[in-house]
Amino acid sequence: MMPDTPASCILELPDQFFIGGEWVAPSSGSFIDVINPATEELFLKVAEAQAEDMSRAVAAARHAFDKGPWPRISHAERAAYLRAFAQELQRRIGDVSNLWISEIGVTRGVADAFLAGVPGTFEYYAGLGETFQWVERHEALHSPGAVASFLVREPVGVVGAIVPWNFAAPLAAWKIAPALISGCTVILKASPESPAGLLLYAEVAKAIGLPAGVLNVVTADREVSELLVRDPRVDKITFTGSTAAGKKIASICGERIARCTLELGGKSAAVILDDFDVQEAANRIAAYAPLVSGQACSSLTRLIVSKHRHDEFTEAMAAAFKQISVGDPMDAATGMGPLAMSRQRDRVEGYIAKGREEGATVAAGGGRPAHLNRGYFVEPTVFANVDNNMTIAREEIFGPVVSIIPADNDAQAVEIANDSVYGLNASVFTNDPTRAWQVARQIQSGTIGHNWFRSDFTIAFGGFKQSGIGREGGIEGLHPFLEAKTVILEGEPSFG
Repeated sequence: MMPDTPASCILELPDQFFIGGEWVAPSSGSFIDVINPATEELFLKVAEAQAEDMSRAVAAARHAFDKGPWPRISHAERAAYLRAFAQELQRRIGDVSNLWISEIGVTRGVADAFLAGVPGTFEYYAGLGETFQWVERHEALHSPGAVASFLVREPVGVVGAIVPWNFAAPLAAWKIAPALISGCTVILKASPESPAGLLLYAEVAKAIGLPAGVLNVVTADREVSELLVRDPRVDKITFTGSTAAGKKIASICGERIARCTLELGGKSAAVILDDFDVQEAANRIAAYAPLVSGQACSSLTRLIVSKHRHDEFTEAMAAAFKQISVGDPMDAATGMGPLAMSRQRDRVEGYIAKGREEGATVAAGGGRPAHLNRGYFVEPTVFANVDNNMTIAREEIFGPVVSIIPADNDAQAVEIANDSVYGLNASVFTNDPTRAWQVARQIQSGTIGHNWFRSDFTIAFGGFKQSGIGREGGIEGLHPFLEAKTVILEGEPSFG
């Protein structure tokens, strides 16, 4: 018998998997402990998938795609299910928020703000089901006798969706919704650190009567997750996570020519031009720096400013970071909660030590908050006098740590921004929109914001270079779940 935990009153069956439209018992007695990072206490125990469980989930998705109704019903019918999913998820959104706060330490304000739009993701793709051009008429220029020619967009097949622990529920929506409206079936692989919200997604699927096998949810660690990637019954992998893991997934998919989209790491730059007030820039950067305690791949962590304003900007950034309140993530007044795991705090503290060792100056933070004697907390930290070749400027720290890098001029600032293996996000701070546009077009990044940290999945999200392959969100995020088929006919077909 699994011991009672704080999530027991929210989740129906955390000790089971959702496979083939039903809750099923795991093949083993292996469980995963999910620890509340603010209290270091057990929050939830969930079943851990073994090879047999993963194979069963894949088989269910494969059968649902090959034999079930889902790929064969109309887009309008699938859209109706997505709208029902959105409605039921909206009813449970408070539960998702509480689960996310407790398993990761995201603050109440961030959880509520980010989750407010998640039901709308399903509504958005439901709308595309009715407006997207699934069949395009073309003229066949090199096919004599052709009367009717079409480009048809059909579902890619069975999708393995792997989401990270930091934004599990929001990111899962941007994978599930376009996959489902396309006619794909899905195995949703939850992270061991944050499975709760995705188990709730399974409850939503059950509640709305989503056809069996269309969405399957399991929680697994790396070894069993790799079986999902290797399984020849899976046509496509959509992955969000570290660049190291993404490289492994890409190589496995390459071996069997499986489709994949990868949203990976970042070391995002903010370029502060000389016409923008340094205090205002500092305040705006500090407003987003504690987002999920800096555990966001798109966080602005390299702050590039002209040399003659370096010290002034450092003082402003240090002051702004010192104003961030660190503490209980359930408290609406808290600005930043803990890091998600003890190993993550160890990682961040290791980078802070490395920054000091390589000669950067700690202008704010650099330790653990003195008023907190438990929880995986780290102070928001500002490094000054950072060279772009230092470790803290090259590698993704995944914590509330920023580096201020001086530049000689605008051209060098852009050069520094681009001198990275990553290219996920960036921002340009200037009062002149034309300058912002000109600099943005020079920076090699999937998203460029003006005067703020910005991203918008309703347009597209993804990266250049080692920040990934493909895009999520918007119409761009629909295409990876589709295969294009050319059909050339000698007569007019009936679509009745």
